[in-house]
Amino acid sequence: MVPHLITATNSPINELEQRILDSMPAIERWFRLEWMEHTPPFYSSVDVRNAGFKLAPVDTNLYPGGWNNLTEEMLPLAVQAAMAAIEKICPDAKNLLVIPENHTRNMFYLMNVARLARIFNMAGLNVRLGSINPEIKETTRIDLPNGDHVVLEPAQRIKSDSGLGKGRLGLKDFDPCTILLNNDLSAGVPGILEDIHEQFLLPPLHAGWHVRRKSQHFQAYEELTKRFGKLLGIDPWLINPMFAQCGEVNFHEGVGMDCLTSNVDALLTKIKRKYKEYGITEKPFVVVKADNGTYGMGIMTVRDAKELEEINRKTKNKMSVAKDGQEINQVIIQEGVHTNERVNAAVAEPVVYMMDRYVVGGFYRVHSERGVDENLNSPGAQFVPLAFDKSAHLPQPGAKPGASVPNRFYMYGVIGRLAMLAASYELEATDPEAEVYE
Repeated sequence: MVPHLITATNSPINELEQRILDSMPAIERWFRLEWMEHTPPFYSSVDVRNAGFKLAPVDTNLYPGGWNNLTEEMLPLAVQAAMAAIEKICPDAKNLLVIPENHTRNMFYLMNVARLARIFNMAGLNVRLGSINPEIKETTRIDLPNGDHVVLEPAQRIKSDSGLGKGRLGLKDFDPCTILLNNDLSAGVPGILEDIHEQFLLPPLHAGWHVRRKSQHFQAYEELTKRFGKLLGIDPWLINPMFAQCGEVNFHEGVGMDCLTSNVDALLTKIKRKYKEYGITEKPFVVVKADNGTYGMGIMTVRDAKELEEINRKTKNKMSVAKDGQEINQVIIQEGVHTNERVNAAVAEPVVYMMDRYVVGGFYRVHSERGVDENLNSPGAQFVPLAFDKSAHLPQPGAKPGASVPNRFYMYGVIGRLAMLAASYELEATDPEAEVYE
């Protein structure tokens, strides 16, 4: 059943949707040429917000969880994309080792791991789960609420058949050609993952949050939207969230608050200017969040710079520590994008899932207790699959803008792929091995 979806009917997004549909051949050729020059991330997911007057990505994850939220109908696309991705990297691949996050009590996350293993198994690989959690010292089976189960085994250094086992990672009786990380390395790179020379590690280590910065990603995205905007003949702002960045911030000690306040004030002024240009009456806001990290931690909404003078202890605590207890000392200040979409009257945002350069599906993140200008990636969020009678990936030319769900999701897929391409540029810029050739 298709979820009851209410989207904004404001003309700018309908005009943008029409422009994207009319430009579909040019858009697909543009992406095709880009992928000839750049390597897509192995897999990714992008949170998209549709304000009615603006459509933009607000976060890009290079170690996506949540694969269990994709419907069964989406699996064939994911399997096909997995086959294409593996074929490019290791055509004779036989064994795949998946390295999950260390937390073993989050059943929803483990259902995601089970779904990932199933996708790659159906793509023709022997898949095992290698845990780098020091608490996993022996083979451990965990039964899941949906009737499925996962088997975690302690990952270890192994000797290969060739005897050149110095740089190989596997299991006691399992020597993989490829290692898939579903662990975002927020706490840094554990020694067991270093110096792996004879296997493919996907994504590369420098895609982890110990290196990655959201401000670098959105800088790359901003540059791409300028070129993409020229292709479509649109103002890039319609698809790009403006941002600023502050380093050396400490909420507990009040360090760096002047930088934060002045940047918030300047960005709100820029947004107000754009709202005035387009006749938008919504109240602008910005989102302050950790420049690295995930899981919806270290995020606050600010509607006026004066609010920063009055933040309470609870907010300071929330803004001081991210995932795995990592201290927050750099933040990105991002233009807030309202979400004008609803699923069963609750505020919703689409999340687009990709593998290699292909959109393979998505779902709605829905939160009944959050407002249109708040972070939905927080406790209490629910996930509603995007289930369609017709493919959401094939647009329907001629359909009225805003009336066709496949057209709307083709547009979301275009924005998702733009963010994925920005991630490709970002990874090239931070690749430590690339410096050798400069």
